[in-house]
Amino acid sequence: MDLLFLFFSLLLSYLFFKIWKLIDSKKDKDCYILDYQCHKPSDDRMVSTQFSGEIIYRNQNLGLTEYKFLLKAIVSSGIGEQTYAPRLVFEGREERPSLQDGISEMEEFYVDSIGKLLERNQISPKDIDVLVVNVSMLSSTPSLASRIINHYKMRDDVKVFNLTGMGCSASLISVDIVKNIFKSYANKLALVATSESLSPNWYSGNNRSMILANCLFRSGGCAILLTNKRSLKKNAMFKLKCMVRTHHGAREESYNCCIQAEDEQGRVGFYLGKNLPKAATRAFVDNLKVITPKILPITELLRFMLKLLIKKIKIRQNPSKGSTNLPPGTPLKAGINFKTGIEHFCIHTGGKAVIDGIGHSLDLNEYDIEPARMTLHRFGNTSASSLWYVLAYMEAKKRLKRGDRVFMISFGAGFKCNSCVWEVVRDLTVGESKGNVWNHCIDDYPPKSILNPYLEKFGWIQDEDPDTFKVPDAFM
Repeated sequence: MDLLFLFFSLLLSYLFFKIWKLIDSKKDKDCYILDYQCHKPSDDRMVSTQFSGEIIYRNQNLGLTEYKFLLKAIVSSGIGEQTYAPRLVFEGREERPSLQDGISEMEEFYVDSIGKLLERNQISPKDIDVLVVNVSMLSSTPSLASRIINHYKMRDDVKVFNLTGMGCSASLISVDIVKNIFKSYANKLALVATSESLSPNWYSGNNRSMILANCLFRSGGCAILLTNKRSLKKNAMFKLKCMVRTHHGAREESYNCCIQAEDEQGRVGFYLGKNLPKAATRAFVDNLKVITPKILPITELLRFMLKLLIKKIKIRQNPSKGSTNLPPGTPLKAGINFKTGIEHFCIHTGGKAVIDGIGHSLDLNEYDIEPARMTLHRFGNTSASSLWYVLAYMEAKKRLKRGDRVFMISFGAGFKCNSCVWEVVRDLTVGESKGNVWNHCIDDYPPKSILNPYLEKFGWIQDEDPDTFKVPDAFM
C-alpha cells in the first residue's frame, strides 16, 4: 500500500512538473519590443518646395504635360516640406547613381539609429543574438546585414537574415521572423533594421506610373530591439499579441500592380499601376477576415454576425436593397466596430488615399488617423519603416497607456498585406520619450492646415499652353 501511494505521488509530481514546465516555457516564447529608434536625416537633406521644382526641371525628359501631372500628384499627396531625400539628389546626380550612393545612404541610417538605440539601452553589440535587416531596393555583396555586423563587431554566432524585395510591409515580416525564432530559443535579444535605399532608384524618365514614386517615397529607417529575455521584460514597451500575413502573389493583377521594371527607354523605375487600390483592398479584406476573430471580443463578433444575418434576410425579401450606388473602387466599410478591441491604429503611410481608404473601411475618425496623416506630412512614405514613425507619433503625443492595443497595418509589393497587434505593457504617457524622432517638433502637430505650398508656388503651370510654354527663371 505504501509502495502504491509512493508510485501515485511520484506520478502526480511528475505530471505537475511537466504542466509547470509547459506553462513556464511559454513565457519564454513571447515577443517584446524593448525599444526602437527612428532615423531623422540631417536637415541638409530636407526637400523644400523650391528644391522640388529644381529637381523636376533638371529632368530633361519632362514636358508641360508631365509638369501638370506631377503638380496635381504632389498637391494631393499629403506630403509637406520637411521630408528627406538621398544626398545624390542634392548633388544633382540622380540620373547617374552608383552602388556606393545606396550603401552610403544605408550606412548613414544604421550608424545613427542602431548606435543611438544600443547606447540608450546600454546594450553591447555582442549581446545581439539575432539580426534581421530589410531593405527592398538594394542588394549588395557583402550584404547590408554583414556590413552592420562588421561595423559593430557582433558575435560570430549571431543569427542573420537579410531581406530584399519585400516592399513596404517588410518590417512586419522581419518581426515575424524574430517571433518564430523566439518560439525555439529562449532568452534571446534581436535587432531589426528596416529602411529603404532611394539613391539607386530615383526615376528620371517620364512614365507617369513610375515617376509617381518620386513624389511619395522619402528617406528614413528604424532600428528595433526585441527580446524574450525574462530579465528584460520589465523594461519592455510592447508585447506582440498576434500577427497575420496575407500574400496575393498568385493573382496576376495583384502581382503586377506594384513592380520594379524598365520603361520604354530602358530606365529602371518603380511602377505603380492603376489597379493598385483594388489589389490593396482585396488583400486588406482577406487579412481582416483572419485577424478580426483574434483581436475583437466575442460580443462584437456575435453582434456583427447577427447584423449580417438580418441584412441577408432583408436582401432576399427585397433584392433591390442589396445593390449599392457607390462608384467602382470605393472602399466599403467593414461593418464591425474595431474599437471594441483596439485603442490605436498604426496605418502605413502609403499615401493620402491609402490612409483615407483604411480610415473609411474601419470607420475611424480624425483622431484615429491623425498619427498616420501627420507622419505622411512630416516624413513622407518611408516604405517599411513608416509604421514606426506613426507609432513614435502616438508615443510622443502621450497616447499610449498600459493595456492599450495598437493595430499595425501595412501593404507591400507582391502583393502583400501584413498586420499585427501590440499590447502596451508599461505606461508611456509619463516622462519624456527619449530618442523619439518627433521630440523636436511634436508641439507643432497637428498644424492648422497640412496643405503644402506647391499649388501656390507652381499653380500657374495649369494655365500654360503647350505650344508657347517656356520654363521661367522662377521655376528653376
